[in-house]
Amino acid sequence: MQATTAQRVQKHRAGLRASGLKPIQIWVPDTKRKDFAAECYRQGVIAARSDVKDIEMLEFMDEALNDIDGWAP
Repeated sequence: MQATTAQRVQKHRAGLRASGLKPIQIWVPDTKRKDFAAECYRQGVIAARSDVKDIEMLEFMDEALNDIDGWAP
């Protein structure tokens, strides 16, 4: 007899739990909202302006990238 979808899902989840994992629920922005793209742009502008002002962070990031093999700016 073939297992139902619910039984297969239950078995899969039991295996994940046995591996030490647990399910969680997270809420994420709704990408279908009409204002989603505008909000992404708005937050991107804020982040970009902040990054430009933080010279120490830019230098730190450049130094960190230099530590990665094969990275060339």
